[in-house]
Amino acid sequence: MKVRIASGIAGIILLFIVVWSGKLVLGLSVFLLSILGLREFYSAVSKAGYKPVKFIGYIASLYMFLVCSKDALKSLGFNVEFLYSYRSGFLAVFSIMLVLFCYIIFLNNKYNIFDISITVFSIFYIVFLFSFVILVRNMTNGFYYVWLVFIGAFATDTFAYFSGYLFGKHKLLPEISPKKTVEGSIGGIIGCAVVMGCYGLYLESIGLDSLISMPHFIILGLLCGVISQIGDWAASAIKRYVKIKDYGNIMPGHGGVLDRFDSILFTAPVIYFYLSGLLF
Repeated sequence: MKVRIASGIAGIILLFIVVWSGKLVLGLSVFLLSILGLREFYSAVSKAGYKPVKFIGYIASLYMFLVCSKDALKSLGFNVEFLYSYRSGFLAVFSIMLVLFCYIIFLNNKYNIFDISITVFSIFYIVFLFSFVILVRNMTNGFYYVWLVFIGAFATDTFAYFSGYLFGKHKLLPEISPKKTVEGSIGGIIGCAVVMGCYGLYLESIGLDSLISMPHFIILGLLCGVISQIGDWAASAIKRYVKIKDYGNIMPGHGGVLDRFDSILFTAPVIYFYLSGLLF
């Protein structure tokens, strides 16, 4: 427990440094996390006998970084505007599919349809979902709103853990995550809504312009309290299938990137789409 708490505190300090350092540093950090996450995922599914085309996933991570960090790169003199059109997006998707099908056509004795399906899944699950962290940061007042992504995940996880530890009696999904309880799940949702509300009060206190109203913070807390746990269960379901305990050990006591950021992969899109509907 002491190791878990110590590494958790160190991780929070590092998170503050990364977010405070600006859009480009955050974008680079998300890019690095997506690479590490893909590496962990590919290692996990390889244990189940699959052979994903790894370099395709890594290229997709680079493309995600270049597109989502367009403004930060432009401020440094790099023009990647051509990547931002829908034609470039369609071309990128077509190119990936073409290369993957070439693998099962010309290397059919080594790769099959399941291998390229796993490859495509990894891009959507890790690269695509991670990109929403950068997209939230790019919004108006994004520096303040991006914290909602992390609050939604970490508050839910923390309150679910302690609620389950103190009050948990009824198993929730024993076949996927034996330690999860109904009481813990409810505690996670309520705790997330409370912390989101407190963060909303803080933003009001500093007089932030274009601030969403307090009820929306509560709603976001409830939404993230649910979706965050779905992200956690999704990662657990994959680990259960490939028969591993953790994806890695990048954070002592917390596991790998996908163990720690599994919920963030799901809260980031919720925050982005909810705020997009309100602010634009």
